[in-house]
Amino acid sequence: MKRVHLWVSGVVQGVAFRYFACRKARELGVVGWVKNLLNGSLEIMAEGEEWQLKEFIESVRIGPPAATVTEVEIKEEEFKNEFNQFEVRF
Repeated sequence: MKRVHLWVSGVVQGVAFRYFACRKARELGVVGWVKNLLNGSLEIMAEGEEWQLKEFIESVRIGPPAATVTEVEIKEEEFKNEFNQFEVRF
């Protein structure tokens, strides 16, 4: 199991990106959270198997139809097994 911390930049707020990420994560069995940041980007914390996270990150790089992702910064972190599901945080 792995854990990744993501920061997603571009046109990613006001385009249903958090709900897109939540739906994709749940479809793949990834757990964690997504939230908007004050600078207009998104922050995501995700845990899962390596293949699940790779597919999830590929989806995040594209985003929902109205989004324009310009950058996804990825930091691998120590797996903590602290989440039961994926959720949108406010």
